[in-house]
Amino acid sequence: MTAAVRPARAAIGLGGNVGDVPQAFRVAIERLGAEPGIANIVVSPLYATAPWGGIEQDRFLNAVAVLDTTLSPHALMELLLKIEREAGRDRRRETRWGPRRLDLDLLLHGDAVIAADGLQLPHPRLHERAFALVPLLDAWPDAAIPGIGPARQVLDALDPADIAAIIAGRVG
Repeated sequence: MTAAVRPARAAIGLGGNVGDVPQAFRVAIERLGAEPGIANIVVSPLYATAPWGGIEQDRFLNAVAVLDTTLSPHALMELLLKIEREAGRDRRRETRWGPRRLDLDLLLHGDAVIAADGLQLPHPRLHERAFALVPLLDAWPDAAIPGIGPARQVLDALDPADIAAIIAGRVG
């Protein structure tokens, strides 16, 4: 008999600025919801945000999905990459921080701290990105970033001025 895996709360950042991004988000959330080992998905409102990384391009839409999962961090990351590929994303052929239809980032997975090829937890730039923290706190108000502290305190030190809520936009 195998021991039951205790669920962890995980946060997934969703981003995109090409095509029907809200639809891409809906499909990704539906795909996550259909996966064994994932439950209780809460999705933030949509936000329009300035692009990150200095590349001239359209504004992004961003949201965060918070869920309970029995999947390991690596298994969840593999699932996110598979969902991106199903949406037509080819990370090998795109410009880093460039335009894309769907970007799924594993921001948090319980209190996991991992530094491995292909997976870093917490997300290495989460504490620098108001565009990820604002929707994260909508979906998970008491989120904490392992090794850093409460996400709300981290956000208080950043400037969220270029993040606009899209009132009619909810993904889930």
